[in-house]
Amino acid sequence: MNILVQKVARIFFVGLFIVSSISLLAWEIYNLNSLTGSKNVLTFSVFDGPEKDKGVILGEANSREIEEVFISDEIGSEDARPLIIKRYLEKYKSPLAPYADLIFELSQDYGFEYYWMVAIAQQESNLCKKIPEDSYNCWGYGIHSKGTLKFENYEIALRSYAEYLKREYFDKGMNTPELIMKKYCPSSNGSWAYGVNQFIKEMETGTF
Repeated sequence: MNILVQKVARIFFVGLFIVSSISLLAWEIYNLNSLTGSKNVLTFSVFDGPEKDKGVILGEANSREIEEVFISDEIGSEDARPLIIKRYLEKYKSPLAPYADLIFELSQDYGFEYYWMVAIAQQESNLCKKIPEDSYNCWGYGIHSKGTLKFENYEIALRSYAEYLKREYFDKGMNTPELIMKKYCPSSNGSWAYGVNQFIKEMETGTF
C-alpha cells in the first residue's frame, strides 16, 4: 500500500512540474510577442555629462529619426538654439559650422531670431558653398554691377551682416521673409520668401 501511495504521489508531483513548466513557457511566449509588437522596446542615453540619465525610446526608428526626436524635444529650450544652428550647418556641411555660437550671439546682441542669418544664407548660397571667390559673402548682399562686397573671413562677414540686417530691415519693421524680400530681392516671384520660410521651419521644428 505504501508503495502505491508513493507511486501516486510521484506521478502527481511530476505532472504538477510539467504543467507548471508549460504554463511558464506560455507566459514567456506571450511576453515576447507583446514586446516584439511594440515600438517602445529599449531606452538608452546619448549623454555623457550631467544629462546622462535622459533617455530616448528606441524601436523601429533609425538613427536619423532618433536624432530628429532629440532636436524636436530641445526646440522649446532657449539653450538649445546654438545646438540647433550647429546641427543644421553640420547637416549641410556648411563652412559656417564652426561659427554656430557666434551666429547665435550676434542674433542675441542685435535682437533678432537665431535662424535669420542661417536661413538667408541657405537661400542665397547653399550655406556658403556657392559664393563669389574669396568673398566670404554668404548672403548675396552688396553684390551688384559695380562690384562685390568681400570680407577677410567668415567672422568679419557674420558681424557685418548681422549689423546690416538689423539696420536695414528689422529696425525698419521688415521682420518677415515676405517683407524682407520686397527690398532684398524685389525681382523674386515669391520663391525667395518661400525658401527662407521653409528653412526657418526646418530649424524651428528640427526636421532636417
